Amino acid sequence: MKYLIAAGGTGGHINPAIAVAEELRRRCPDAEILFVGTKKKMEAKLVPQAGFDFRSIEISGFQRKLTPKNILVNIKTAFLTLKATREAGEIIRSFSPDVAIGFGGYVSGPVIREAHKLGVRTVIHEQNAYPGIANKALAKQVDRVLLTSPEAEKYMECKNEPIVTGLPVRAAVLNADRAQAREKLGVGNNILVFSTGGSLGAKTINEVMTRIMISYKDTPGIRFIHGFGKYGAWVPEKLAAAGIEAGNERFDVREYIYNMDDCLAAADVVISRAGASSVAEIEALGKASILIPSPNVAENHQYHNAMALVNGGAALIVEEKELAQNPDAVKDALEDLLSDPQRVISVGKNAKKMAFTDAKSRICDVIMSLA
Repeated sequence: MKYLIAAGGTGGHINPAIAVAEELRRRCPDAEILFVGTKKKMEAKLVPQAGFDFRSIEISGFQRKLTPKNILVNIKTAFLTLKATREAGEIIRSFSPDVAIGFGGYVSGPVIREAHKLGVRTVIHEQNAYPGIANKALAKQVDRVLLTSPEAEKYMECKNEPIVTGLPVRAAVLNADRAQAREKLGVGNNILVFSTGGSLGAKTINEVMTRIMISYKDTPGIRFIHGFGKYGAWVPEKLAAAGIEAGNERFDVREYIYNMDDCLAAADVVISRAGASSVAEIEALGKASILIPSPNVAENHQYHNAMALVNGGAALIVEEKELAQNPDAVKDALEDLLSDPQRVISVGKNAKKMAFTDAKSRICDVIMSLA
């Protein structure tokens, strides 16, 4: 069997695609798997590192805000899209896949459209509760639409009935043990609040968590682990100015969270953005969370991801526009949670009920059924 996978742009698209490719290879060691992406994004590095063949096409995304500069960008993008379609067609003809799978990012659009035109069986996977423009268009053509969240179905017009599979979560996270993780991190009987804004760092989350940690400086029984990211180097400096020096065991502040599995497993409450992968990991480990969706993403999809949990009693949400009115909104939400330990447990249990711990198997079942 031959499988062509189109995915690119961010880890949220690429990592689930790699997880599925690894499962396909495990099931069928002789399968030929080819990834298509762009050579300027993360996929050009992550895919070969994972041991898969990679071909690139040149494409960029359209700008939705129409400024004079963005209009010129969109004209260039339109030409690149035509070029990318030709490149995708050449790759598909030479590889002759049995199934083509799109995991999102603007690279998926021309690849999956061209595969469909050439008679290849096609599948798309939508990571978010509110689907992107490309996947909404592709859903009308492809053989199977796979969804992370059932919420996405109401926004899509699908050729065939969509299938809810969930989003693949890394094995290290799925297998993480709370007691072992808390012992590794030396948490003891303390409450642990784990927060992160991703590898680059989210300015809003850094500001919020700095305020919260300073406010809990003299409060025993609670510990914090916070990842401030590449652009948050000012966080330790601000904490030090407030009397929280580096090395304070109650305030573990780092640029990058290398042991995400342990930190998530050990946490009582998680504070983070609401990207699809983050939400899936929170669900998988059954964690109470306070989600601060990024407003700077296409279709405001993080808000919809967060609300899928909120509507299930599985998370709290604080939007950035709320923080503009009340900078302590996240602290207030945290204190409300921590004041009621049973609520922390019940919110976490509700999150666990929403988890699909066998997502990659579900996805592979569908793909292989088409081959």
